[in-house]
Amino acid sequence: MRILSSLLAPLLLSLCLMGCASTNRSGSAGRDALLVKYRAAANHMRRAEFNAARPLLDDAVVTLGGLTAGDVSAQKARGYFQSESRKNFRGEPYERVMAYFYRGILYWMDGEPDNARACFRSAQLEDSDAEARSYQADYAILDYLDGLVTAKLGAGSADFLARARANARLASMPDYDPTANILLFFEMGRGPTKYASGEYGEQLRFKTGTSRSTAVVLTGSGLALRAEPSDDLSFQATTRGGRQMDHVLANKAVFKGTTDGFGDAAIISGAILAGTAGRRTAADEVGAGLLIAGLVSKLISAAATPSADTRAWDNLPNLIGFTSFRLPEGSHELKADFVDASGGVTFSRTISIKVEPGTRDTVLFLSDRP
Repeated sequence: MRILSSLLAPLLLSLCLMGCASTNRSGSAGRDALLVKYRAAANHMRRAEFNAARPLLDDAVVTLGGLTAGDVSAQKARGYFQSESRKNFRGEPYERVMAYFYRGILYWMDGEPDNARACFRSAQLEDSDAEARSYQADYAILDYLDGLVTAKLGAGSADFLARARANARLASMPDYDPTANILLFFEMGRGPTKYASGEYGEQLRFKTGTSRSTAVVLTGSGLALRAEPSDDLSFQATTRGGRQMDHVLANKAVFKGTTDGFGDAAIISGAILAGTAGRRTAADEVGAGLLIAGLVSKLISAAATPSADTRAWDNLPNLIGFTSFRLPEGSHELKADFVDASGGVTFSRTISIKVEPGTRDTVLFLSDRP
């Protein structure tokens, strides 16, 4: 009995320290650094503060390009005693896609369509399983933009357009017009949010986003154009390659449940043996050992952290879209009305455009979130 007690004391101490370490919130700012940049960049985009958004998105794509191979926090989070929320935040695939998507828009604004195309292709990789090939990227807008840049650079784009049309779920994808000099990117609504479910909060699930707006209507300078979104981020968050998908930290949950159940059984059995046997008997020693093993198992179970990471880029839109058209050189004033399904205006703004001579595209970005 004394031997078991002497062995138990340091073990209990180490488990207590392990539990304390798992609840230590220090360093959370560093773990959430990328998430802070994501959110700030989206706000700057909506305010047309593109110079402020650019360095934030640059940092984001550099970080994403490094993947998680050397990320110690990500490696620790795979263990039983580290919470998923303690790893450095990079986001789910749909969140990483949007970082590249926004950066691609800014590259095109800066007259660098080739770099924009590189961002759209990187976004496609984030949405696919390139190694296992179990699913392919299925954003219609990414294939469409990849092909449009390719067409503008004078190369074949038919395959890109075919893939875009195959993946389009919300709107038809028009033929490319390489001569279009006004490119409009737009977004609508509020995107998906995350929550945890399951006995231990081990299941990462998504609450779908919403959007009152269903289209944007442009008028002015002889233009009358209606554009509908091409992709739904709620769909992208809850599927991979079009297949419904829930993220379950199964190994951690099974480990926690097994150790917790063993602890209950061992404590009950140990108490029965220790209570029915005489002092200093073999049964008494076995009972005490079971009690100790049960307590240790319960402590191990308590220290296991299977809960899902519900940190989210929570100011994303729900719908994204693109359209292009041509305007002559000079100054133009357009009215952009975001409308709902019944045609009612949900948000409106005026856009002043100056089309410069030459071949450089004029790139616009609009959101129905003021």
